[in-house]
Amino acid sequence: MFKVTPWEVSGKIDYQKLIEEFGVSEITDELLQKLPDHFMLRRRIFYAHRDLDKIIDAREKFYLYTGRGPSGKIHIGHLLPWVFNLFLQKEWGTELYFQLTDDEKFLFNEDLSLEDTKRLAYDNALDIIALGFDPEKTTIFLDTDNMNVLYPIAIKVAKRVTFSTAKAVFGFDSSTNIGSIFYTSIQSAPAFLLSEIEKKSVRCLIPCAIDQDPHFRVTRDVAEPLGYPKPASIYCKLLPSLTGNEKMSSSSPESSIFTTDDEEQVRKKIMNAFTGGAATVKEQRLHGGNPEVCAVYSYYYFFFEPDDSKVRGIHDRCRSGSLLCGECKAMLAEKVNSFLTEHRKKREKARDHIDDFVKKL
Repeated sequence: MFKVTPWEVSGKIDYQKLIEEFGVSEITDELLQKLPDHFMLRRRIFYAHRDLDKIIDAREKFYLYTGRGPSGKIHIGHLLPWVFNLFLQKEWGTELYFQLTDDEKFLFNEDLSLEDTKRLAYDNALDIIALGFDPEKTTIFLDTDNMNVLYPIAIKVAKRVTFSTAKAVFGFDSSTNIGSIFYTSIQSAPAFLLSEIEKKSVRCLIPCAIDQDPHFRVTRDVAEPLGYPKPASIYCKLLPSLTGNEKMSSSSPESSIFTTDDEEQVRKKIMNAFTGGAATVKEQRLHGGNPEVCAVYSYYYFFFEPDDSKVRGIHDRCRSGSLLCGECKAMLAEKVNSFLTEHRKKREKARDHIDDFVKKL
């Protein structure tokens, strides 16, 4: 059994079953030909969508919208959709609106104050900026700093969403606080933001992880009755935990590599990671390993080896027994540390540019 909601992911995810449960469409080979080439698309890391074909075929102006719930430090799994958003921004020259949902994390987490989530939002923004987004085409905004703009849109959405819908989609019950029940209306608002600002229909494309789809199902249901175009979306799979099949989690430090981890922490976590290796060197040389269940291999596949021939080589050498887990882990630790060393430098420099990105709507 597995569970995927915007606030909880557990178990080994069956992504094909999730397509059926959520009612999203799989990215076909035909659709792939219409998109710019990226290894996350070729490998079907971004694998599902809603109306992506329509927004591409229409060739009309649209913008990118994605977000982050600031509940803790940023780990590699969080970077996956952000790096893809960056790629699309560069390919298409598209505006990006990046929502930091400090209100959401306050409402859904008993341990966080509103001051905590706002502080974390600004800290998380450093990681976003460090990736290299265009400041002229990127707006990072905190919900609580922009309610004058978001709230008038949100109450239009809220008026169209019944409590029975919220219960059915999100599993709310009589013990759920009313702020949490209302929250989806706030996450819907940026999907209609430019339509409001420009006083005409402007569609958006939402590249994010598949666990956020329930919010946008509700958003799409109310869009046309409110006179807005339905947002399109493209969804990625979740980077597995270092400890096994479940996704990485900020609340479980050993399962994740954070952007602020030092070289020794990174090396230790990778060397202790779950693998598909055999019990002994002799057995692995004889029978090979199983990269399909290996957390270390997933890091190469999802993020750290964009060259398909090289990632295939790692896969095949593992299968044949010629690449042992220790060697594979050491190679990955070097790649991750090389990336994070540069990222941390850019993260520090981002402190001087935060006002260029974190803006009022």
